[in-house]
Amino acid sequence: MFADVQNLYYTVRQAYGCHFNYTTLWKDIAARGEIVEAYAYAIDRGDARQQQFQQILRNLGFTVKLKPFIQRADGSAKGDWDVGITIDILDAAARVDEIVLASGDGDFDLLLDRVRDHGVEAVAYGVPGLTAQSLVRAASRYVPIEGGLLLK
Repeated sequence: MFADVQNLYYTVRQAYGCHFNYTTLWKDIAARGEIVEAYAYAIDRGDARQQQFQQILRNLGFTVKLKPFIQRADGSAKGDWDVGITIDILDAAARVDEIVLASGDGDFDLLLDRVRDHGVEAVAYGVPGLTAQSLVRAASRYVPIEGGLLLK
């Protein structure tokens, strides 16, 4: 299981004005089989609330991977895990029968195509209307983030 924390945070907030329920995600996946690996990819800004949230993810069973938040001189920011997520998913695909990606980022469509080409199921969780259609098409199964996957 691979959770793109930044994508989930911003898309769920934009669509629903609330937060993503990682506990429900974990339970949904665990009900369908053994979770062999679980990673949550986030940006480290060093604030206490964020560190508390990261500990909650660890307590659920996620390995939390952090990158520093980079503020550029022009005011823009950088904090992208796409390459790291891709490498980890390709590595895991050699050991598992299903990959679960929680992200609506269309940059991952080619990745899910590749995973499926190697006989591995590729499930994508994403916010309806904010998930790239190319990602939905590339997935073996698309699960809309709604209902119990939301913390209201």
